[in-house]
Amino acid sequence: MRNILYLVRHAEATGQEPSARLTSKGKQDAKDLALFFQEKGIKMILSSPYKRAISTIEPTAEALGLPLNQDERLVERCLSPVPLTNWRMHVQKSFDDEFYSLKGGESSHDAQARILSVVNSLTKPTIIVSHGNLLALLIRSYQSTFGFKDWEEMGNPAVYALSLTEKKVYLVR
Repeated sequence: MRNILYLVRHAEATGQEPSARLTSKGKQDAKDLALFFQEKGIKMILSSPYKRAISTIEPTAEALGLPLNQDERLVERCLSPVPLTNWRMHVQKSFDDEFYSLKGGESSHDAQARILSVVNSLTKPTIIVSHGNLLALLIRSYQSTFGFKDWEEMGNPAVYALSLTEKKVYLVR
């Protein structure tokens, strides 16, 4: 049964680009996650294909003897195809209005539907490794009060347990 899913925001990285690597702290946190997940009954690992997400969960996959499956639907939400100096303001607007989007960008509504398509396809206890904004939108679909401030306070890494039976999300690490 897939009663519990673990949502993992990637560990501390050197940047935001898809090829960004983990910092020294991020690498240590990734090793610590392997210990954390040791007795959780995990049967599957899904990760964003971004390097920082993969590197966050590789030690866990190795420790559990599970394949690390990459899923394009877990990439970070694209606010805009061009760099923004005031990107936080746009993220906040997108929490206030789920249909808000910049030209060429993805609305919160569309990003949330994308990650829910992953969750709804799962049939066993799984770790989902992704990025802060996308995971915040997933959490928000179960806890409508989870907002911009909560997203800002998410750690790198952060681990949330999503109880599908209770339809609740818990911060666990």
